[in-house]
Amino acid sequence: MELALPPMMGSSGFLPSGSLLESLIHVSNEVASMEKLPFVQVRNISTMIRRIKLLSSLFEEIKEINTPLTPSSVLCLTELFSVIRRVKVLIEGCKDGSSLWGLIQTEFISNHFFVIVKEIGRALDILPLSLLNITADIREQVELLHMQAKRVELFVDPKELQRREELLQVMSSTNEKKRKNKSFIDIETVKEVFSSIGLRSPLDYEEEISKIEAEAQKQAGTGGLIVVSNINNLISLVSYSKSMIFSEESEKTKEDIKQPYASRNRNLDRSSSSQSMSSNIPDEFRCPIKLDLMKDPVIVESGHTYNRNSIAQWINTGHHTCPKSGQRLTHMALIPNYALKSLVHQWCQENNIPLTECSSNASELERSNSKKKACEKAIDHISAKKVAIDAVKMTAEFLVGKLAVGSPDIQRQAAYELRLLAKTGMDNRRIIAEAGAIPFLVTLLSSNDPIIQENAVTALLNLSIFDNNKVLIMAAEAIDDIVEVLESGKTMEARENAAAAIFSLSMIDDFKVGIGARPRAILALVGLLREGTTAGKRDATTAIFNLALYNANKARIIIAGAVPLLIELLMNDKAGITDDALGLLALLLSCPAGLEDIKKSRVLVPLLIDLLRFGSAKGKENSITLLLGLCKDGGEEVARRLLINPRSIPSLRSLAADGSLRARRKADALLRVLNRCCSQSHNPVG
Repeated sequence: MELALPPMMGSSGFLPSGSLLESLIHVSNEVASMEKLPFVQVRNISTMIRRIKLLSSLFEEIKEINTPLTPSSVLCLTELFSVIRRVKVLIEGCKDGSSLWGLIQTEFISNHFFVIVKEIGRALDILPLSLLNITADIREQVELLHMQAKRVELFVDPKELQRREELLQVMSSTNEKKRKNKSFIDIETVKEVFSSIGLRSPLDYEEEISKIEAEAQKQAGTGGLIVVSNINNLISLVSYSKSMIFSEESEKTKEDIKQPYASRNRNLDRSSSSQSMSSNIPDEFRCPIKLDLMKDPVIVESGHTYNRNSIAQWINTGHHTCPKSGQRLTHMALIPNYALKSLVHQWCQENNIPLTECSSNASELERSNSKKKACEKAIDHISAKKVAIDAVKMTAEFLVGKLAVGSPDIQRQAAYELRLLAKTGMDNRRIIAEAGAIPFLVTLLSSNDPIIQENAVTALLNLSIFDNNKVLIMAAEAIDDIVEVLESGKTMEARENAAAAIFSLSMIDDFKVGIGARPRAILALVGLLREGTTAGKRDATTAIFNLALYNANKARIIIAGAVPLLIELLMNDKAGITDDALGLLALLLSCPAGLEDIKKSRVLVPLLIDLLRFGSAKGKENSITLLLGLCKDGGEEVARRLLINPRSIPSLRSLAADGSLRARRKADALLRVLNRCCSQSHNPVG
């Protein structure tokens, strides 16, 4: 939200140093207090912050003097306010935006800083320092800043220019090598460039990909096809580089990625051999759906094996049965058949069949060639997106393989990588599930290694954000293992993420029933509500709230002892879950057993009265809901306690006049109830 600018001058031509100076000091302090500055535009940003800090000292001294400002002073300060707001937006853009895109745009962004400094100089041109009763030190500093701003020259960091050229050279050579069917990129150069702008861990790479994707969406309507294409090429480069740099078998991975590009233009040369070999494919290597070679075999729930693309197409068109057996599939997880895949690849190598050749007859080959020609004419960003998805798929399958057969150390690293990969992007979550990760992650929930268990439950939490994965996780019978982690997880973070996973899974109504039917689940959530950190208590409260939306679960929650614990947490300011606790209590109020537990508390009513005055908007609404329910069902006692409290009636009247729509309605209803209670004394309160 932008700060409102005050009027420039009053009727007398002067403006008291009020809201304008306060706004200037506020926005200047926001700029001066910025931390964790980006790895790009370091010198321009740090220099700009020093200038703003100096101006902030000027603004504070003018405010302390508290004398009217001349019109020229008002005009200068108004201009400076506009400029400093632009400084804030520019620096935040550098901090929160893509570092790689900022590196490519380094000259453009540097020019923005240059223009802003010039505008500061022009604003200071009209500041009458001689008419301001400021100290000599501040006057000298402002004069020096003014002189520097007038003489400033455009500064573009030569190191950033060099890194930018290296990056552009990598991108250019990548496209050239793709056309000439050569190897993909110089990974060491890429790693060095990426490290120089702060990309040093898998999480850094994932965050950068998210930022570049956001930039692509922002540029889609205004940047033009070339700009969007370049951004998407960056996404592809970062995704590919992440999988190469952080893979334990980087050399093997490189060969897998190079092969599609190295074989792209060999189709015509090998078409005759491909056609002759297609008729010699062993039956056990053929997909039962299309009878083509299974280059990527996966196993469905029925135990039958199919080519991934064929069975995925079958499922995506609405089928929920095994094509071969007709058995209904209760879940759609596709488990890689590594043994068969190894045999198929070995057979392909022995018969000189490229692993990326997908056609099994001449007509398919012709269609593939025609599609290839069409694709070469398509916009680059389409292929970039495909490469990015392929890189995620390759990485996911590699990591799932490590989960399946790796040592504990390898499983720990693989689970961590999947946890990060599933953190961003619905496509990533879908691809990881299709790679068969969920059953293996469920198995790792019972690991004795605390880190493996924590990574496994957190990966399942991240995967569950994708709705179809919720079904797969429940079908894998994961809920009992998740509850086990929630009860006695080896780290508090594992327990908290187990609670968050239960919340995510219970977003589907049918699963509220299934989870609530397990008494251990609710007891474990209440246990975390008692023992967890602030984040853990919040996770537990939101999960319990979600389960309580199914009426049958309310009684189980109350039996587990949630109500007195929630009231205790309301009294503890450090718990940090006031609004969540109030919302859950208001929901449990509709259950007779919940009402009885709430009525037993002697401290709740005065606490709710205080929250009517000092709580958040949501907290006030839920406080009124509780008070209204207690007055209706708790009778005259609660009403009398409200009437004798001098703070209750003014707070209710204030909310009835100025609260949210729901709060006004509830406050009016409660005031009517209180009026009825004291009508015999002829002293109405409304």
